[in-house]
Amino acid sequence: MRQTTRRRWCGIVAAVFAAALAIEAAQVAGAPPSVVAPGAALRKVAGGFAFTEGPTSDKAGNVYFTDQPNNRILKWSVDGALSTLRDPAGRANGMIVDAEGHLLACADERNELWRIAPDGRHTVLARTHAGAPFNGPNDVWIQPDGTIYVTDPFYKRPWWTHDSPPQGTQQVYRLSPDGATVTRVTDDLVKPNGIIGTPDGRTLYVADIGAGKTYAYDIQPDGLLAKRRLFCESGSDGMTLDEEGHVYLTGKGVLVFDRNGRHVETIAVPEPWTANVAFGGRDRRTLFITASTGLYAIDLRVRGANATK
Repeated sequence: MRQTTRRRWCGIVAAVFAAALAIEAAQVAGAPPSVVAPGAALRKVAGGFAFTEGPTSDKAGNVYFTDQPNNRILKWSVDGALSTLRDPAGRANGMIVDAEGHLLACADERNELWRIAPDGRHTVLARTHAGAPFNGPNDVWIQPDGTIYVTDPFYKRPWWTHDSPPQGTQQVYRLSPDGATVTRVTDDLVKPNGIIGTPDGRTLYVADIGAGKTYAYDIQPDGLLAKRRLFCESGSDGMTLDEEGHVYLTGKGVLVFDRNGRHVETIAVPEPWTANVAFGGRDRRTLFITASTGLYAIDLRVRGANATK
């Protein structure tokens, strides 16, 4: 009886040891931990929209997003209340909150970049480059020094009268911190869409959805871009970053890439198209996802990297 018990005990110890070795081997092999918080699941927090886009959050964690076909900017508060910030909203698409709490919006009804005050009133920051109107500003990011980068693809809208890109090309533009100068900072993209930069203001990621690729650039002291390199073989509609350097791309669900451009995880979303993503909530650990007719959220293990995106 004692010998049988001893054999069983030895077998249990051996199994535990083998399991520990397997875990250690997986860690050594670089198996990454999930970005999703343990036990968390995707949840739909609001629905019934025509097409959601442009999520961003303020310093309190409130999330703003657009229902573009219905021409509205909506707010999802940290208390779980849905309200309307602007209606009409200039057909706003991509958005970001600046350091002063203003909402910057790619208002493509008239192909303008807006700054919206907390009371809802707006100022036009830019609408042209080199004497020609923008094609249709789509997504926007603010560098820590106040420089603004905006993507300008061409997606024919039913509210437009122009049928071709007024700029003659689809690229990324830079608005100087004083708002006085608009500069084209790329010249070889197909159709740039999502855009995000690192908190230190040194690296800019641009998703070229037309080419099916995402690129990283060095941001030079003068605000121009240099050393373009392929980040991953995937384009994207919108995008964001977390504190560990993961890049989140969208389209069919949310694709998560590590800082080296390796696809490490997919967050499935039950909608035909996932347009954009942003971190929000009081602790900045909730990923908000605009996908077709709904606004979704999922709790993550990591925090968002940018205080205003």
